[in-house]
Amino acid sequence: MSGGAGTSAGAAPPAVGLDDVRAAARLLEGVVRTTPLEPSAALSELVGGPVLLKCENLQHAGSFKIRGAYTRMSRLGAEERERGVVAASAGNHAQGVALAARLLGIRSTVWMPAGAALPKVEATRRYGATVHQAGSTVDEALVHAAAHSRATGAVLIHPFDHRDVVAGQGTVGLELVEQAAAAGHDLRTVVVCTGGGGLVAGTAAAVSALAPGVRVVGAQAEGAAAYPASLAAGAPVTLDRMATMADGIAIGRPGDVPFALVRDLVDEVVTVSEDSLSRALLLLLERSKLLVEPAGAAAAAALLEHPGAFEPPVAVVLSGGNVDPLLLLRVVRHGLTAAGRYLGCRVQVPDRPGALSGVLALLAEADANVLEVFHTRTTTSLAVDEVEIGLQLETRGHDHAAAVLAALAAAGVRVVG
Repeated sequence: MSGGAGTSAGAAPPAVGLDDVRAAARLLEGVVRTTPLEPSAALSELVGGPVLLKCENLQHAGSFKIRGAYTRMSRLGAEERERGVVAASAGNHAQGVALAARLLGIRSTVWMPAGAALPKVEATRRYGATVHQAGSTVDEALVHAAAHSRATGAVLIHPFDHRDVVAGQGTVGLELVEQAAAAGHDLRTVVVCTGGGGLVAGTAAAVSALAPGVRVVGAQAEGAAAYPASLAAGAPVTLDRMATMADGIAIGRPGDVPFALVRDLVDEVVTVSEDSLSRALLLLLERSKLLVEPAGAAAAAALLEHPGAFEPPVAVVLSGGNVDPLLLLRVVRHGLTAAGRYLGCRVQVPDRPGALSGVLALLAEADANVLEVFHTRTTTSLAVDEVEIGLQLETRGHDHAAAVLAALAAAGVRVVG
């Protein structure tokens, strides 16, 4: 965990303040959806008090990004609009820029990493953008977008490092404070998914002005956490490498504009594991009936990983829901495994008729559902009259999984992994 520093007396005013966020909100009237602030019984039970989900996964184009993109682009002059815009994104900013451009009648070009999810690429094209793919990260795609801007004159719409973008994203914070108050909740903590920092910075600008006693916490994937090191160094630091399923927040260097706001206004930045990301996605899908991408689930993952660290009532921003169905299948399986609901094990039994049926009978008695079975007869750990049986089982959780393994052992079945 890393903490931000409070604004000191006599410090320069922030690059983005409440007036900027309110001006952005006026620009966005009739353009963006006021997304719901929904209670989460599962997370409330975990934290010990009310948890409210700000559902930006239900926003137009599937994420909060339309807020910042439209705010920035609506302020372009006629000559700038004529030149068109260019952006770089793994998917959500791409769709936000493409949709905003279509609404404003501006030509848009988007550079996306070569490995960007196909549904995000196709959605961006459907909104009317010309899409190019290059590099393996958003940071690398951004280099190509900047070169395109220099070569063609197209205006670069940065995904997070511009005050208009940050102000637009800050309307999320404006909304959630007003919605929580209307519902009778005296918020104590707001947790925000964090990549380059535009959303958490804008949210903090609004929340710190409207409700100065509320803690604002950023949540980053630990495999792409640029903010802890940057805050410790006092300036943006570039990561050497990144590895996370949360492509939407896999940003190697914080933006200069959001970094200053995060440093001054955000109370803490926490990191979350890949297991927590997948468990959070699964919990939101099962318990709240909300489809959220891994990046969008980072704030909820923080509550799963550090439940005692957040004073309720807590508002959790679910920043996006644009998930590749193939990734969703893998993440759900990963989440089920992390929650103890998938059990993989190997047992060694005599290689004779009835051995497998005996193991399956034990599993049925232990109420474990068998998903897959495979045999191995060639490993050196086996005697010539033995077979190894690999099992993929569905269980009810960690306690049930432990009970299944104990039942096998009690019956004399050798469990080897």
